[in-house]
Amino acid sequence: MDMVSIIRKKRDKGKLTKEEIYFFINGVTEGTIPDYQTSALLMAIVLNGMDEEETYYLTEAMMKSGDILDLSEVEGFKCDKHSTGGVGDKITMIIAPLAASLGIKVPMFSGPGLGHTGGTTDKLDSIPGFKTLLTEEEFIESLKKVGIANSIQSKNITPADKKLYALRDVTATVESIPLITASIMSKKLACGADGLILDVKFGKGAFMKTKEDAENLAKSLLKMAPVRNIKAVALIDDMNEPLGYNIGNALEIIETFEVLKGKKVDDLLEVSVEIVKRMLELKGDGENAEERIYKAIEDGSALKKYAEWIEFSGGTPEVINDYSLFPSCENKTDIKAEKSGYVSEINSYSIGMSAVYLKAGRLKKEDTIDYGAGVVLNKKVGDCVEKGETILTLHYNDTRIPLNEIIFLAKSAFSISSEKVEKTKRIAKVVK
Repeated sequence: MDMVSIIRKKRDKGKLTKEEIYFFINGVTEGTIPDYQTSALLMAIVLNGMDEEETYYLTEAMMKSGDILDLSEVEGFKCDKHSTGGVGDKITMIIAPLAASLGIKVPMFSGPGLGHTGGTTDKLDSIPGFKTLLTEEEFIESLKKVGIANSIQSKNITPADKKLYALRDVTATVESIPLITASIMSKKLACGADGLILDVKFGKGAFMKTKEDAENLAKSLLKMAPVRNIKAVALIDDMNEPLGYNIGNALEIIETFEVLKGKKVDDLLEVSVEIVKRMLELKGDGENAEERIYKAIEDGSALKKYAEWIEFSGGTPEVINDYSLFPSCENKTDIKAEKSGYVSEINSYSIGMSAVYLKAGRLKKEDTIDYGAGVVLNKKVGDCVEKGETILTLHYNDTRIPLNEIIFLAKSAFSISSEKVEKTKRIAKVVK
């Protein structure tokens, strides 16, 4: 067996065997296959695809390329959540304390943001002292004691994926359902959970632009659950408009506190409640789920769990009630509506990129983040707005940024209609 034959076979639209796929992934992991051959096969896969069986073995081989976390010593139902990413997507920090307060163990690997979407670890890094890289022992201990464990993916979890993704990113081979599926599911399956909720987003602020594409990806992801025999369900989530009002690391963490203190942020609650409800159903404990979820917010038990999580992770739990402990910005610029009417669109991509240019995100992996920077929306789709009313505020410290260009970009994200507009329904479909 050799790589040239495998590349030629896929180039000619052939189906790879389990042995050929394992040969490839083992070679990538061990470094015995040169990057140019790996890149050639990735491009052949992008152009000619993989069927379900090939994708299954690719996912399995990538999962087995490193450690598979053994969570058997952690009692209770363990359920992970994965989002395909979006602007203002702070759902992890809402659902983890909520689910844990209702008896579900929530193990998750997260990563930093890149491009127009923020990353969970960047958001948690904005909490003073919070540790986002846990050893396996710390991960399990956090899960046992708090019910939540979130860490940057360790070097020993799916090392093949790390190598493949680095190449895919620079060889225009990201856009492939089989490769995306194997990348996501190999990591999720290696996490050791019993269940998984997939939050697959579509729209201007998402990787998948249409609902149909998001559904196709969701179905492909769900078909990989039998690789480790876990329970899974997928939500199809509209990301044409940012989630919540705050975009930027510390700003988003503050908004998660506010939601768990009882603030009615409709879209964050819609998605968070649906995810936790599905977690409870996978556990076999779905009776009166929605009522119990809202009670966990109202009686403060979810917020208390959040404080426990922060404290266990080395952070300062006092930030929950003292927002001055967060990084903040000296400069704020209000952007006002140029006409009256109803907000008909808020382009997520434009808002996300505005936040990046304010230094809330990275254009390159080595860029430094300003954890206090970002965008705060004053209006959402469907809201009435008067001419001259503030529609959003830019938060920034770096005065060298191209502020006029950012103002133009952020302002252009808003469309205002003279006709009344319905508010965005986030959950478009549930796929099982």
